[in-house]
Amino acid sequence: MPPPDVRIVDSPGHVPVLHDQRRHVRRMMTRLTLIMLGSVALFLTWGVDGHWDFALPRRLEQLAALAVVGVAVAISTVIFHTLTENHILTPSIMGFDALYVLLATSFVFLVGGTAYQEIPDLWLFAINTTMLIVGATLLYRWILSDETRGLYTLVLIGVIAGTLFGSITSFMVRVMDPNEFETLMSDLFASFNNIDTQVLGIASAMLLVGTVAAVRMIPALDVLTLGRERAITLGIDYRPLVTRLLIIVAVLVAVSTAMVGPITFLGLLVANLAYRLLGTQRHAVTFPAAAIIAVTALVLGQAAVQHVLSYSGTLGSIINLVGGVFFVILLVGKSRS
Repeated sequence: MPPPDVRIVDSPGHVPVLHDQRRHVRRMMTRLTLIMLGSVALFLTWGVDGHWDFALPRRLEQLAALAVVGVAVAISTVIFHTLTENHILTPSIMGFDALYVLLATSFVFLVGGTAYQEIPDLWLFAINTTMLIVGATLLYRWILSDETRGLYTLVLIGVIAGTLFGSITSFMVRVMDPNEFETLMSDLFASFNNIDTQVLGIASAMLLVGTVAAVRMIPALDVLTLGRERAITLGIDYRPLVTRLLIIVAVLVAVSTAMVGPITFLGLLVANLAYRLLGTQRHAVTFPAAAIIAVTALVLGQAAVQHVLSYSGTLGSIINLVGGVFFVILLVGKSRS
């Protein structure tokens, strides 16, 4: 069966339905954009009290980091949903965050906390990103190589991989020097309070490259929504395409994770909201919609952390709380269907 947004216009009766759908998409995109702009205005102006010269540059840097992370997570999750042919699995749920924690812990464990702190932020970002891209591409290529695996088998593999990575991490933490452990913990929680402008520039460039590559593959991605067999029948060179898309996913998620740390359920939340609000799986629509929702969620979350919680909580904990509940709801609904 074709995706719900694909309609064959073979009679005049189909035209009003198609026009209604396009009008709905335009209306929802306009609303989402206005909500995002309002959120950005609130974030930039809340509690400034006239100190614009101090507050505005700092908040603009935070806003840029929020936008980079939001867009990267949104686009990578939508692509991953298309590759796995379901809307529950995400790179984070499949063990990406646990892999990041393992790599970061291993790095601190091997080089030592003092040497780790002496590494410039730009070099540290480059090292973490490279390790994540290589590790995630190999991991996901193996997980998705067998098309006979069902949804729950993939979830089980992701849980096992995450548990394995977590166990190795726990062992290293137990034998680690307390000072090294403190250094490690400062890098493992999602934070937008201290953003290095050089790292932000490199991350923005990588995001641009990954996004352009993903946009150029939109026609192939739309065909993949029909399923693997139909995509191959329609002329898609499946395995090379999947490998290229996995590299894009790894680059985008590595950029966001290496810059601010893991945010497990953000992608799951924003991608599924985009599907439901827009009522389509066309990537030309779901890419920008998911990105707008992600930026809005991060901006509002960061504003709440700063002005409501007074930094007593973290943005990652808020996103994971809401996204975790949403994940359980999706999983229960999927099992019933």
